[in-house]
Amino acid sequence: MQLHVRDVSHGERMASRAMVMQQKTQRTVQFDITPQTRDALVEWIKIEHLKGDDYLFPNRVHGLGHLSTRRYARILEGWVTEIGLDPTNYGTHSMRRTKATLIYRRTKNLRAVQLLLGHAKLESTVRYLGIEVDDAWEIAEQTEV
Repeated sequence: MQLHVRDVSHGERMASRAMVMQQKTQRTVQFDITPQTRDALVEWIKIEHLKGDDYLFPNRVHGLGHLSTRRYARILEGWVTEIGLDPTNYGTHSMRRTKATLIYRRTKNLRAVQLLLGHAKLESTVRYLGIEVDDAWEIAEQTEV
């Protein structure tokens, strides 16, 4: 993951949100950092002696940059297996989709979900969430942004 320490912390204070550039679209997407995650990040930064320009999640091989997507997927698979769940049902992408789906179900606000996901087109968000196009447009027409 291409996050630097400076992207999530302001000195001793941890940010409540961070932004990351999507590799595929080159668009920036903002995301929340929960209080529990902020506490864990503070500890991680201290333990690893990380500074502002250091990658928050560096590659295992010193000097090779950030944690690779493949390595991140393997770590997630290990966590899922460790807590007794089937790793074939969980992945990096399904974790991203979960919050977007929950937000959509609670609010029916496609535009908000589109912005959170960094999608350029509303149609992409509709496909991503797996909702019917007619339903999506009806909801979108009823929602002022």
